[in-house]
Amino acid sequence: MNSQDPLQTIIQAWTTRSAPVGIPALADAARKRHAGVAAVLFYGSCLRRGRADEGIADLYLLVDDYRVAFDSGFKAVMNRLLPPNVFYLETPWEGRTLRAKYAVLTLDNFEKGARSWFHSYIWGRFAQPSGLIYTRDRDASDRIHQALAWSVRTFVRRALPQAPDIFTARELWSTGLSLSYRCELRSEGPDTAARLVDAAPDYYTAVTREALGDILLPVEPLPGGPPLRYRLNASAAQKRRNHFAWRLRQVQGKCLSALRLLKALLTFENGLDYVLWKIERHSNVRVEVSPLLRRLPPLAVPVIFWKLFRKGAFR
Repeated sequence: MNSQDPLQTIIQAWTTRSAPVGIPALADAARKRHAGVAAVLFYGSCLRRGRADEGIADLYLLVDDYRVAFDSGFKAVMNRLLPPNVFYLETPWEGRTLRAKYAVLTLDNFEKGARSWFHSYIWGRFAQPSGLIYTRDRDASDRIHQALAWSVRTFVRRALPQAPDIFTARELWSTGLSLSYRCELRSEGPDTAARLVDAAPDYYTAVTREALGDILLPVEPLPGGPPLRYRLNASAAQKRRNHFAWRLRQVQGKCLSALRLLKALLTFENGLDYVLWKIERHSNVRVEVSPLLRRLPPLAVPVIFWKLFRKGAFR
């Protein structure tokens, strides 16, 4: 880690906190399925609750190479063409069953996603607090913390023009998280984004302060507080261009999310059930699948997606 970067210092303090009991067991079980794992990250609702035995934990396995990570050339190709591949995992732990869904991504792709991907898939997730459950060596740890810092900077830079002209860290992140949700198959409103920020207010206050120092847009802190307020002096043209970019992300994101769900039908067992569960969880739309369609997944795909579209699942 670059000791001169205060943002990385803040992020490292959060990623190295003790993980909820059971999460290391899930990380170990996921690692045993793949070769060449450089690190395992933990994020999402189970991290916010501090519990691994309630719900499904979210993990990211960062690997060296897809060909090494998979025993299937097909899965490696699919992960390279449309990253990441997502899998479901169950493991016994102290008389209970722990569950996780985990994504597989190369460390190189993770760095690119944090720094330069147009879509918010990586930087929208990992600008939020996460935990580094396993790392192979110091080099991998340094690269991950640098990528997490890039995620924060990318998020702030791209969300900032949509924030109010005078804003707090909470308002900035609530705005940005709400925008990034709209770029996927999700129906969460602004209240959900605000609750995410309220789950770790110290984190968002600290990273906002550091990230705003790197922003090219004119931002100035205002006297008073707490909470600390900032003034944004962006032009109307800058705000319009940024708004248009987010509209493009929404179109791109809906398409990519649908394609990733289709890919899940091909890359792991019970993929159809996962797809239906995923869509119902994020859109509250449920579709029943006949036994015939279950026996013919290629036929099921267009039928199911047409029904979901008619019911408004892809908003």
